[in-house]
Amino acid sequence: MLKSKTFVKKTRSGGVMKIVREHYLRDDIWCGSEVCTVCKQESTVLQKDACIESNLCSYPHYLVPDTNVVLHQIDILEDPVIRNVIILQTVLQEVRHRSAPVYKRLKDIIHEKEKHFYTFTNEHHRETFIEREPGETANDRNDRAIRMAAKWYSQHLKTFESNTDGLKVVLLTNDQGNKQKAQESGLLVYKCEEYIKSLIANLELVDRLALSNDDKNEITTSKVLFPEHLPLSRIQAGIKSGSFLQGTFRASRDNYLEATVFVQGEGEESTEVLIQGLQNLNRAVYQDVVAVQLLPRDQWVAPSSVVLQDEGKAKDDNAEEEEEEKAVTEAARKPTGKVVGIIKRNWRPFCGMLNVSQIKESTRHLFTPADRRIPRIRIETRQAATLAGQRIMVAIDGWPKDSRYPNGHFVRSLGSAGEKGTEEEVLLLEHDVPHQAFSQAVLSFLPKMPWAITPEDMMKREDLRHLTVCSVDPPGCTDIDDALHCRELENGNLEVGVHIADVSHFIRPGNALDKEAASRGTTVYLCGKRIDMVPELLSSNLCSLRSNVERLAFSCIWEMNHKAEILKTRFTKSVINSKASLTYAEAQMRIDDTTKNDDIIKSLRGLNKLAKILKRQRIEKGALTLSSLEVRFHMDSETHDPIDLQTKELMETNSMVEEFMLLANISVAQKIYDEFSECALLRKHPAPPPSNYDILLKAAKSKDVEIHTDSAKALADSLDGAKVDGFPYFNTLLRILATRCMMQAVYFCSGMDSDFHHYGLASPIYTHFTSPIRRYADIIVHRLLAVAIGADSTYPDLMDKQKQSALCNNLNYRHKMAQYAQRASVAFHTQLFFKNRGILNEEGFVLFVRKNAIIVLIPKFGLEGTVFFDTKDKTIPNLVFDEEIPGVSVPAPDVEPQAKKPKLDR
Repeated sequence: MLKSKTFVKKTRSGGVMKIVREHYLRDDIWCGSEVCTVCKQESTVLQKDACIESNLCSYPHYLVPDTNVVLHQIDILEDPVIRNVIILQTVLQEVRHRSAPVYKRLKDIIHEKEKHFYTFTNEHHRETFIEREPGETANDRNDRAIRMAAKWYSQHLKTFESNTDGLKVVLLTNDQGNKQKAQESGLLVYKCEEYIKSLIANLELVDRLALSNDDKNEITTSKVLFPEHLPLSRIQAGIKSGSFLQGTFRASRDNYLEATVFVQGEGEESTEVLIQGLQNLNRAVYQDVVAVQLLPRDQWVAPSSVVLQDEGKAKDDNAEEEEEEKAVTEAARKPTGKVVGIIKRNWRPFCGMLNVSQIKESTRHLFTPADRRIPRIRIETRQAATLAGQRIMVAIDGWPKDSRYPNGHFVRSLGSAGEKGTEEEVLLLEHDVPHQAFSQAVLSFLPKMPWAITPEDMMKREDLRHLTVCSVDPPGCTDIDDALHCRELENGNLEVGVHIADVSHFIRPGNALDKEAASRGTTVYLCGKRIDMVPELLSSNLCSLRSNVERLAFSCIWEMNHKAEILKTRFTKSVINSKASLTYAEAQMRIDDTTKNDDIIKSLRGLNKLAKILKRQRIEKGALTLSSLEVRFHMDSETHDPIDLQTKELMETNSMVEEFMLLANISVAQKIYDEFSECALLRKHPAPPPSNYDILLKAAKSKDVEIHTDSAKALADSLDGAKVDGFPYFNTLLRILATRCMMQAVYFCSGMDSDFHHYGLASPIYTHFTSPIRRYADIIVHRLLAVAIGADSTYPDLMDKQKQSALCNNLNYRHKMAQYAQRASVAFHTQLFFKNRGILNEEGFVLFVRKNAIIVLIPKFGLEGTVFFDTKDKTIPNLVFDEEIPGVSVPAPDVEPQAKKPKLDR
């Protein structure tokens, strides 16, 4: 049966166009139930014995949730207890339009066979389709469609003799009006909360309930703590007129009463607005998109020098700080504002710990997230005793203006706090690292084993198996991306080759394997664990350039003279056979061993000699040599706990490999930009704004050392000369601070930007080509280079600069999160290492001084931590904080100190 809707639409040119929409209705759409004998079904989803033990529904039943139940209670629907659910097409379409993350989670549940979720296409079924009535809102029409489908199911199931158990259909809705109308038409209907609370022996499910609006009012106090958020229409008008600014809210890690809002301007321009005090923060949560109003200039303040963590005392504002801020110099003041409204919430489930309430029998407790930038969350749970000492996940439901904290609900428990597996899971979840096992769809695109290079492969490639190629990597590395060779040519010049795993041969554009790799963006290396970007068959086997096996590669080959000047460059797809897989230490030993002189050693020595020249040339151009502390753990083979910890030593061979990787990346960047000026994927490192160097300049000034920051070359030269007698570590400390002044290096699409410069490498153009096993950016660069040399065909998305730019945004995000996850893993393993070590005395250095704390670095362990002057059990003398240096001093006492120290008044 065909229904058609006709309407007229005005065109841009002023004409009128008639549009006819056809809507097909069918009577052969299955109901999906095992009970049914009428629908000619090939397979059924909904079970005959659909039993969930409930005080309200003692009979077998199917659930039909409405759209709001799905949107707000998706945590409930994901629970294994909830089975045999009918998801109507109306609901699925509405969820898709309103929340992409919930839609994805719902689709995942539908695909789980053991959940028995069935999608019923009610909008195309002759008996359940309804027209929108004149004057009826789209929302009311959809509610009526849901009731209609539930009624059809009830009557449809009643007609079967096999339905002797009285199988029924239960509609779940939290809309009072919808519930009333459903009851009037004789439907079985409950509020989601009523139904969940009726389930027998499922306390955890009750905790997972997202709060409805009625509950939110119960938890709060009558006192209004925060200003009302402005409606979206007022916000949009304010942004248009320039009275409000739109930006991303970034809470401070060090002070819970302070945040900045990052406002993106035209092109590269951006500004930051400082927000101080609870009222001005106005219930914004980290990463929310907010509207801010700038305060008058005389109310602008400087960033706080206090390290302040929320101990639960509901301070309404930092009044004590405000008095002191008056003395701040004009230069230190920053544009200051207040949050007037929320444009987009970016809430996700948060990991953390439950702070069990002191009140016995209380069901209301505070949850402290692991991320210090997230406020504490108030939740209701009846299993606090069980959850104490566990890492749990909690989702925020809302933040009313009369509540000091947001309200939320328990999602799930992750395990006991402090346990390695639990903490690793927290770390991955908190940094949004995709770590689920690869799906069957992804694995289906892997090559079938046993795999071998075919004659067809050989025809399209250069055979370089005869070359003395070897790889040099960290110990234990199985995903070997790169290998090198160096040999003397007959004309006296040198041929140097960088051979990179040809991952793009195995991962073809647009398939499930490609999409998964693009989503993951990068391999994440934790201590003793690796979260692969591509399945292990590729990462550790077929793509890994292991020794004495034939592998497909993408080679960049130069002809150089002995001064490391490039005479010719060529790129080719190739087949190689690596003669040795060495560690940095092994390669170094071979180079240093004067008694040996085989082909591999000749190659390594040639490479090392050229690398030293290349490095010197790079540094002369102004490339920076910065420092960051990296520690390496030695793990116990049984328990996998760290048994020893040492800072990583860098050898000449580390630098040797790095120089040729940099050179290959620069050569490839130039080639793909020359061929595809609009859609080359490049990497840039912006120069830091002068204000970024404040911490470095102040630290140098404290030892009367001058640092010049007007260019990368000036900075590099002044860092080389920054030495203090009797303080050998001073130079390393300055380089560590200089690293923190830097901007983040980012991927970008050449057609969307004009500034290509890489500040840290002092290179006018740069990309990533050398690690396609562990970085998706390199796969795209391989595809661009392959098209440029005629070794592969192009595809539309590769030449689409908008899509390329969107991909870069995801890659930059994943890259940043992977770095943070790696640091967090090192920090956790360092804590594990010290767990049973007692008190140790080690040399430490003060990195920063705050008003009430110092930040200390212990180089031996790469440890950094905050030491507060004031602790709960002891008081301290009055300290004088100097903002300019910054520094803290203790004024000399007026009287001689007595033998027994009296208690000091603060």
